[in-house]
Amino acid sequence: QVRLVESGGGLVQAGGSLRLSCAASGPPFSSNVMGWFRQAPGKEREYIGAINWSGGRTSYGDSMKGRSTIARDAIKNTMYLHLQMNNLKPEDTAVYYCAAGAQALSSMPANYAYWGQGTQVTVSS
Repeated sequence: QVRLVESGGGLVQAGGSLRLSCAASGPPFSSNVMGWFRQAPGKEREYIGAINWSGGRTSYGDSMKGRSTIARDAIKNTMYLHLQMNNLKPEDTAVYYCAAGAQALSSMPANYAYWGQGTQVTVSS
């Protein structure tokens, strides 16, 4: 079974930076796209961005455009997805999720077959 495990969340002051990582392991999945989403209490899951694994093409949603960068690498049998977030704001406070299994770059959560458990990011003012 495909397993996604996020790490790197925590408490940061407004204006600070965080780097989230997602380790993907398990059977190879027929997808070339991994992405990041976030969800704040009482709100819908929001698209941050995604990357095409083979070509490295990326897309970003409006929520963190210009303040985030998605990158990927692989070590042995594990794929790693990273999210660098800069100039964080209190409204960025949310649970951040790694997702995989989309067939193309997509902002729709329903297009992703696999999800991590999420990592909490809290930005204090």
